[in-house]
Formats: sequence, C-alpha cells, structure tokens
Amino acid sequence: MLYLHDVWVNWFEGEENGYSVCYFHEWRKNDGIELLDQVPLLYISEALFDYIENDLHDLPDDMMNKIYKRAYMRKGQERSPLEYAAVLTDGKDIIAIDTIGYQIPVRKSRLIPRQEQLVFDMIKTTKPETFNFDGRQVEKEYHILSMEPELIHGLTRKERNLKQVLMIALDQLRTANNLEELRYWLTEWDPKQYPYIRYMDENTVWEALYEGVKSGWSEWHEDLCAKMIKGQPFLEKMWEVEQEPKQDTSKLK
Repeated sequence: MLYLHDVWVNWFEGEENGYSVCYFHEWRKNDGIELLDQVPLLYISEALFDYIENDLHDLPDDMMNKIYKRAYMRKGQERSPLEYAAVLTDGKDIIAIDTIGYQIPVRKSRLIPRQEQLVFDMIKTTKPETFNFDGRQVEKEYHILSMEPELIHGLTRKERNLKQVLMIALDQLRTANNLEELRYWLTEWDPKQYPYIRYMDENTVWEALYEGVKSGWSEWHEDLCAKMIKGQPFLEKMWEVEQEPKQDTSKLK
C-alpha cells in the first residue's frame, strides 16, 4: 500500500459537493488546518472518485477494510490512529477523506500543491485499484440548498458561501410562501417588474425571483442577501464570517 506522510489537511465537514471542498489557494489560516502523520493513498476509478467526492454515500466495504486504522494524526508528541481516513485520486484530481468512524466520507479536504504533485508522481507506474463498486451511481439530485455546479462555477469561496446564505434565506421564504413577502422581495430584486408583480400569484413570483438570482454572483445578489437575513442571528453570523479579513497560508506551500 502507498502512504503519504506529513500531510496538511483542511477538513470540510458534511459537504456532499466537491465544489465546497476548497482547493489550497482558498484555504484560510483560521480554518483549523491539521497535520496527518501518515495516510494511505488509493488510486481509484473516476466513477468511484466522483461517487465519493460529490456525495455522502457509503464507502465500499473492501475499501473501508483496507484503510482501517492505517492513518495517523499527530498533535504535539501524540500520534493517534484515525479509523477510516485516506487520500484518494483518480489520476486527475485528489481528495482526502475521513469518515470519523462512520461509513460515509464525513470530512473531506484537498491537499497542498507539492503533496498533490507527490501523489501524481507516486501513481505514475501503478493502475487504479478495483473495489466492490459496481458504478452504482445514484442519480444526483440538486436543489436550492445543494446547487448545480454550473450555478456556482467561477465563484470565489466568499461568493459561494454568501450564495449559500442567500439560498437558505430564499428557501425559508419559499417555505413560508407569503404572497406579499414574495412580491416585496421580487420588487427589491427587480424593481422594473413592479407594475406586473402585483398581479402575480405565489408560484409566478417565486419562479421569477429564483430564476433571477440563481445564476452567478454580483453586488445585487450581495445586497439582496444582506437585506433578507436581517434579524436572523444564524444567517447574520454566517454573513459576518465572510466579511472578516482572511489570513495567509502561503507558509504551507
């Protein structure tokens, strides 16, 4: 089995979409970056890699058995095993996972650039391993709280996170389904439609609002988001985190 040593990881927990697991250039010093003393490296098929990277399904049993307590984390002088952790690659991309004892990849991380290059160098003369995975691709279902990749493509980490806050607020708005409230927020987003908005029903207003904001990110998105979350402490805190100055992680390179 191949192993990597002294691996810096920046865990993103409970992320089903790979686009939410930030690459190194978007890491922040206050993310709580950890050091893995040792971690097994598995070269797997593209289908299995996508299955793991972009969802939270059970890992194959034989993969779980192979990596069981093969990874170690170091804190100071203490070295402790992780039950099920590994670095995975399909030869094109790389992701580290830790199940924290479950059968799903609860925590996911990218690697720093020089360790990514090391992974590619290590697998040059090997072939992907076969695990008990029959390509059982469960059809991925995207929705307002788990957006299609094309809707966030090209956005920065800050923009993706703020867009997630906006989508949570919109989801709450849709759940309440108050016609006057829906009309109010569509007017805020697109004042030019005001003469027509007052004649729209709930579904028409909602469709116009969601279709209008779902693509990309702009100062108008940010302004709408700031207004919609006022008075909601949880969402306001998520917003505030993205307004704080970010620290440099270049020393890890």
